[in-house]
Amino acid sequence: MKKVIFAASSGGHITEILKLEELFKEYEYLLITEKTDVTENLVNKYNVEYLRYGPNKNIFKYIYNILYNLIRCIKIILKFRPDTVVSTGAQIGGFACYVGKFFGAKVIYIESLAKTQTLSKTGKNVYKIADKFYVQWKTLEKKYKKAEYLGRLI
Repeated sequence: MKKVIFAASSGGHITEILKLEELFKEYEYLLITEKTDVTENLVNKYNVEYLRYGPNKNIFKYIYNILYNLIRCIKIILKFRPDTVVSTGAQIGGFACYVGKFFGAKVIYIESLAKTQTLSKTGKNVYKIADKFYVQWKTLEKKYKKAEYLGRLI
């Protein structure tokens, strides 16, 4: 059975990735997200690994959390060895995509439904390495050569 990591930051990004829940049954999967009040209950229903939530109000704490999350993401991916990483963004999703790609996984990125005219920061970064890059607005497909529009995915 193929191994797939589904990765997304908390908030709207994790809400979008959870709309793909039916796919979880088809793979040996792991969900990666930030641990927050909203996401801490996910462990009761899903196979999940948490990274630290890191708001950027305190620059030193923010940098520490970025480094911590990057190292933790590397450890998780080395242990799980996914065939594919699927992400809806933001920072956590970007980390998982780049680390997964470095270790040989295919990368599938789904741009947020909220992005109608341009790509998100994470989308712009992951676009460079994604094996599949899906957008949810026809206008974005026309702007980005590699983007595929299949309708609303999430």
